[in-house]
Parts: sequence; structure tokens; C-alpha cells
Amino acid sequence: QVQLVESGGGLVQAGGSLRLSCAASGSIFSIYDMGWYRQAPGKQREFVAGITSGGSTNYADSVKGRFTISRDNGKNTVYLQMNSLKPEDTAVYYCHAAHILLSDYWGQGTQVTVSS
Repeated sequence: QVQLVESGGGLVQAGGSLRLSCAASGSIFSIYDMGWYRQAPGKQREFVAGITSGGSTNYADSVKGRFTISRDNGKNTVYLQMNSLKPEDTAVYYCHAAHILLSDYWGQGTQVTVSS
């Protein structure tokens, strides 16, 4: 069982930055691949960024060059640094933990609102 708690969302002007955090508890964090997803009103949840247990990263084209995902296994935390934010980045951001042999888990989400 893994519990995920996101934090760091808020209201920011276009061009600004936010850093999201996702704290994990309840299992061996380091074995999970971690990801960030987002869901805007009226839209489907979409992939934003991912980092494997080995540290490899990948990003949605829409955020490449602006967002950076990282993890600190000592703190059981994954981060999403978001720079040059745009109004279209407005969404609820969710943390996700996945392992090929185990259940996957979602956090409760944190709201990010970017004003123009």
C-alpha cells in the first residue's frame, strides 16, 4: 500500500514558477516509477512527466523545456518544477506511483491555476 500526498499548488501569473511535491509513505518508494498527470476542467487526465525507479525521465511535448521532474528517495518524495507557466497549464495535478508487479496509486491532486 502506498499513500501519496501532493502539495505546492496555487495561483501564479503567466511566466511564473511553482514546485509541486508528492510525499509517499507506506511502501518502498524507490522501487516505484513515479509520474505527474493533470486534468483540466472538461478534459481527460493527461500525462505530464515521469521518472523511473532508475532515474530516467520523460515529458509530454507540451511541457518539455519548462518542467523538470526529480525524485529524492531518501525523502520518499517526487517533485515537479514548473517554470514559464502558461494559462493552459491550469489543471489539477496528480501524483502517480506504478510498479509492473504491484498495484498503482494516485494522490488526491493539487490545483494549479495560471492567470494571464
